[in-house]
Amino acid sequence: MSRAARFIMEGGYQHIIIRGTGRQILFEDDADYGYFIKLLRQCSEETEINVSAYCLMDNHVHLLIRDSNLNTSLFMKKLCISYAAYYNRKYDRVGHLFQDRYKNENVDDEKYYLTVLRYILRNPANAGICKADKYRWSSFSLYYSSDSFIEQNLIKELFRDESAFRAYVSTPTDDICMEYEFKRDDEWAKKKLQAVLGHDSGMALQKMDVKSRDDSLRKLKTAGMSVRQIARLTGINRGVVQKATKGVKKNRPQ
Repeated sequence: MSRAARFIMEGGYQHIIIRGTGRQILFEDDADYGYFIKLLRQCSEETEINVSAYCLMDNHVHLLIRDSNLNTSLFMKKLCISYAAYYNRKYDRVGHLFQDRYKNENVDDEKYYLTVLRYILRNPANAGICKADKYRWSSFSLYYSSDSFIEQNLIKELFRDESAFRAYVSTPTDDICMEYEFKRDDEWAKKKLQAVLGHDSGMALQKMDVKSRDDSLRKLKTAGMSVRQIARLTGINRGVVQKATKGVKKNRPQ
């Protein structure tokens, strides 16, 4: 893993995300998770798509696939239509289950392949659910297994053994990969401010002592608000906000 990253675009690797419409819950019970994984295996075999990783969260799914035959659209169509039909029938609902079209990005070299792989498998840990290796609805436990539909060739090439692979995935990081974007406008920011600080108006920060004010500013930045939004909604000088929140990273949606 210390050598220069090899370009792997010819392998057709992609990171894919599908999300429930309006953040609709996609999996209500264990049977739903199990059925989706069954469909994932079935659709991958029918379309000759190789699945390198997956993680099923309550309202979205991450996939890392390899498509050597330009069958991604067909694969995703079969997968989403089949699961939506099952879900709507089971829960007596109608309408779209998934948000828009799936979102995807190319994974062009080994370095980013490893980043996406770890990011996907660490979703449960990053969301505070459980350790990555304890989550039942990801592909974590399927590597280094002979009875698995998960593609493992590149993983076995990059890691000397299973313990090295597990150690890599288990290491906490600040990996950033593609995610669904959502509108963080001022209306969203006002709701976030109230949820984080319990104040209806950001102007309340002006009456705080410096330490309490700066602590509050950092909380707002961590919650995802931009420096411009914080300054605009609190009436605090932008330079003061920048200084107080320097080095603070925004949370991103899971």
